[in-house]
Amino acid sequence: MTGMGRTSRYDATGERQAGSARWAVERLNPPNRLWGSNGVAFGPDGRLYVAQFLAGQISAVDPGTGDVEVVVPMDGPVQSPDDLAFGADGSMYIADLVPGRVWRRSPQGEYTLVSGEVANPNGITCVGDRLFVNEMKPDGRLLELFPDGRDPVVLTEGLALGNAMQRGPDGYLYYPHMMSGQNPLLTGQVWRIPPDGGTPEVVADDVHQPVAVRFDQGGVLHVLSRGPEGIVTRIDLHGSGSRTLVTSGVVGLDNAAFDAGNRMFVSSYASGGVTELHPDGRTREIVPRGLDGPYGVTIDLGGRVYAADHYRIATPEPSREGTVTTHSLLHFSHGIAADGELLHLTSQFGQVQTYDLRAGTTRERAGGLRRPLGITVAPDGSLVVAESDAGRVVAVDANDALTVLADGLQQPVDVAFDAEGRCYVTDERRGAVLRIEADGPPSVVVDGLDGPQGLAVLGDELFTVETGRRRLRAVSLTTGEIRTDAEDLPVGPPPGAVPRTEPALFANGMPGMARRFAGLAPAPDGTLLLSANGEGTVLRLRRPVRTPNPVSAPSPGPDAG
Repeated sequence: MTGMGRTSRYDATGERQAGSARWAVERLNPPNRLWGSNGVAFGPDGRLYVAQFLAGQISAVDPGTGDVEVVVPMDGPVQSPDDLAFGADGSMYIADLVPGRVWRRSPQGEYTLVSGEVANPNGITCVGDRLFVNEMKPDGRLLELFPDGRDPVVLTEGLALGNAMQRGPDGYLYYPHMMSGQNPLLTGQVWRIPPDGGTPEVVADDVHQPVAVRFDQGGVLHVLSRGPEGIVTRIDLHGSGSRTLVTSGVVGLDNAAFDAGNRMFVSSYASGGVTELHPDGRTREIVPRGLDGPYGVTIDLGGRVYAADHYRIATPEPSREGTVTTHSLLHFSHGIAADGELLHLTSQFGQVQTYDLRAGTTRERAGGLRRPLGITVAPDGSLVVAESDAGRVVAVDANDALTVLADGLQQPVDVAFDAEGRCYVTDERRGAVLRIEADGPPSVVVDGLDGPQGLAVLGDELFTVETGRRRLRAVSLTTGEIRTDAEDLPVGPPPGAVPRTEPALFANGMPGMARRFAGLAPAPDGTLLLSANGEGTVLRLRRPVRTPNPVSAPSPGPDAG
């Protein structure tokens, strides 16, 4: 595999490489060492600890070198850490959002459940040996928890999606309201409350989409925005009251931490990484940002690649030193298909949407679906979708009418059409690729696969990503011949990690963790695009290759077909 090599969350050594004797494999963007970056806090050892909700793990980052070490692994007791804080004794407290748990990790690495009764715990902070948590849900609560098992104390209710909070210089707890009412654009408030309880009050209004509040070493309040511009609002609450806006360019800010020298480090839920933000808006990447997933991938007729990256639509830019461009923060996007100036998407909210790249507008085409994943455009222009949790393949026509093309499937993931207009679907749980028949049940094209997901057709060959064995399988639609075309693909959790059971789709009305989806798409030039979600890249596979790739894997064994 060539291009933009470096260590990644999939392989800390940087030595594992996807290999193929049939294809040249190249990265369109560098690997991402973090699966998104949410809550951040400096630990007693001076390292910056980063919660990664999408991975279910916490890593420690050396702010001097950028080295990343996994401290809380993804197959441990913590499922979906969204924020963290350190107590006076060095214990790490973790807000485990989806299962509604708060954990204590001792300095010796032992885990204790502090509470399992908090709904969507997110913002978490310590004041000496006291622990406070708020809930990221409509009408959420702010509570004091007690590691010794005493009943929690509710300080206040009515939070409009609580998030990262902190004790201010005046001793009050400060927290943002991420949303007001049902409109996500009606944001803009920061509140405070005494840690012993009392009447909460608004201390700042008309702040741009607040997601986190942090005080620097001089006591100045910094409010981070979750929007695409990466705005940070500095407010001198206890002096002149003046405000200063800094636009960082970090898409989807999530949290921040100040070191002893008052340097500010910010995280991004949308693109991961850790970035130092200077007071004048200059930035320095400590851990480079990249793709959180990616999930589905597609390419338009002009050759531009688009990835559905869970929180956004993004394009890897190999001609611009491997940067990634964000087109829109369309949250919880998973499947994607290009169609002229339009992008069709599936959402964890159960939606099928059409996004107009030129106008920047979104139109809902269908709703109420159960975990829709792969999507493609049929020869007649309708949108065909794998509705995974319903075991169906459905079509949405130009008038947004929905038709069931096939049901009774176990876990459909992706869909594709061949040149004859026949529709194929991967069934991950059944371990098969099926062809949808017009007048009968689907027929088996190939079975015995281990977790087939992404699906594409090039000419008379069908390709699927077999995620369980991390390889690309090819099937001749003419002869039925089956072979392995690439191995050791960086998809799924890192080697040695135990995959979690099926993640929760929603938790207390909010989206839960997402299923990983390794998308596959054919390009007009005969190449294939693969969502390498294990390392945060998009891979391009080119053929023909006259000589084997110098880092190719050994020839496939007898089971390759």
